[in-house]
Amino acid sequence: MKLLVSALEPSSNVHLKAMLQHTHGIELSGIFDSSLGEPICDISQMAIMGVSDVLKKISFFKKLLNDMSEQAAYVDKVLLMDSSGFNLPLAKKIKERYPDKEIIYYILPQIWASRPKRVKKLELYCDKLLGILPFEIAYYKSGKARYVGHPLLDKIKVSSSAKNEGTIAFLPGSRKSEIQRLFPIFKALKEKLPKKRSLLVVPATFSKQKIKEYYGDIDGFELIQDTHHALSQSEFAFICSGTATLEAALIGTPFVLTYITKKLDFFIGTKILGIKQIGLANIILGKLDGSILHEEIVQGDVNVKNLLSLYKNMDRDAFLEKTDMLKKYLAHGSSEEVASIIMEDQC
Repeated sequence: MKLLVSALEPSSNVHLKAMLQHTHGIELSGIFDSSLGEPICDISQMAIMGVSDVLKKISFFKKLLNDMSEQAAYVDKVLLMDSSGFNLPLAKKIKERYPDKEIIYYILPQIWASRPKRVKKLELYCDKLLGILPFEIAYYKSGKARYVGHPLLDKIKVSSSAKNEGTIAFLPGSRKSEIQRLFPIFKALKEKLPKKRSLLVVPATFSKQKIKEYYGDIDGFELIQDTHHALSQSEFAFICSGTATLEAALIGTPFVLTYITKKLDFFIGTKILGIKQIGLANIILGKLDGSILHEEIVQGDVNVKNLLSLYKNMDRDAFLEKTDMLKKYLAHGSSEEVASIIMEDQC
């Protein structure tokens, strides 16, 4: 089977790889990590952050939309993953050109956070909508949406231990801009915790040269490229907003979410889009029972004093009670069910 894939984010490619382990005879084309085949565009070219970065690459994305829609003529099915800013226009373009082409959207846009009108477009242009959060299915009325489980539950095979006292994990993100905003603060914070073993979690794809360029002086930190292993060893973590916050929650490692972005992007997110919370674990629990799991420290509030205070005052028992609720709510992984859906009707 020929499958056109649009997976722009590193996390989407992790989930794509897990899903492919449950399939057979699939030939990929499109946008994905080059470790999975020969994409027409590698995801390294998609490393943008915020509205202002998107504006700089409009012509690039327009050409890519055309290239992807042309590729759709030669495949059996289309799989779109996350990244609605690109994938929704792509779904529209493909469905208008090839109305009988099956389009599957896995890891749905966060319509529950902003722009709920995207529901109509998703239901119009896509044939199957595969959600990874139980509560989001209720937003769709066409019968096309179903909950398939959460992909992180396929990947996480470790858990935190009460015996981890003495180790702190620092995760300043994966994008250069994130790292260069947060890591200097994390370095200063480490100096306030001199007796602690300090793990610096670096993306597995980073070369020694990139680490030097992005982080600068990392003296005193122990480098580790396995996020789950680092979190399972740590009593606490300081984490840039993103997938790693939910990973920490599911592993059971107490943490605080940190986030610093451009003022324009922060203004758009909070004042125009009305986003109140950015941590997925907090969003999920908020939908479940109105509670939160962890603190979110953003923009000017991200400083050594605030972070140190949150670390010292963490209620580990309350945190673990909430993580148990979270895992029961998400229930199971998604990769096997998604693979089964993709392979439907194939000999």
